[in-house]
Amino acid sequence: MWLWIIATFVAFFVKGLCGFANTLVFTSIMGFGTNNVDISPVELFLGYPANMILTFKNRKKLNPKVYIPLALLVLAGCIPGAFLLKNADTGIVKIVFGVVVILVGVEILLREAGKLKIKESKLLLAVIGVLSGVLCGLFGVGALLAAYLGRVTKTGDEFKANISAVFIVENTFRIILYSVMGIITLASLKQALMLMPVVLAGLFAGMFGSRFLNEKAAKRLVIILLIVSGIALIVLNGK
Repeated sequence: MWLWIIATFVAFFVKGLCGFANTLVFTSIMGFGTNNVDISPVELFLGYPANMILTFKNRKKLNPKVYIPLALLVLAGCIPGAFLLKNADTGIVKIVFGVVVILVGVEILLREAGKLKIKESKLLLAVIGVLSGVLCGLFGVGALLAAYLGRVTKTGDEFKANISAVFIVENTFRIILYSVMGIITLASLKQALMLMPVVLAGLFAGMFGSRFLNEKAAKRLVIILLIVSGIALIVLNGK
């Protein structure tokens, strides 16, 4: 249980600080001892109120032209992602997750260093949206969304508002989908309820810390740690 508590606090501290990466952090920590099909429904319930809080806090920065198209594309990818979550081999899922974490982490680091510049386009939006939906259905991960929104939003508050709005739409749909597919269980719901105070503590601590910490430096540290965890997952499950 202590691993769940630690993973929850760290994940939602990062969420309050950066606006994303809570699922990457949570799943990376829990993935060393728990199957993704047991992790995703718990993290889904934990992330829902956090996304609502961040969206409300930054509501003045919401841009419908940004979050509505992305939300619709994400929904299109959720169904195949959820199907893979329920039926795919556990070891393969963990390896795929590790690869995703590494690729997204490297992309964000290169972009922030100014070494990777990709112009915004409708085709890129469509590809990222659908792939993000598959990853959300499979892992609950919206890292590709973060990579894209980091290019089309100008401030940290604008980024947090729009990515959280997309997550609210996606979370709502995925709760219904997971329920229909039997992925959500009474045990996962109880686990999420027990961890909810930890979510709020971590989230508000991160939001408070964002006033004083260098957001870019903190984000880079988080991404580097995630890349290391992704490599570890691949090595451990590739044996």
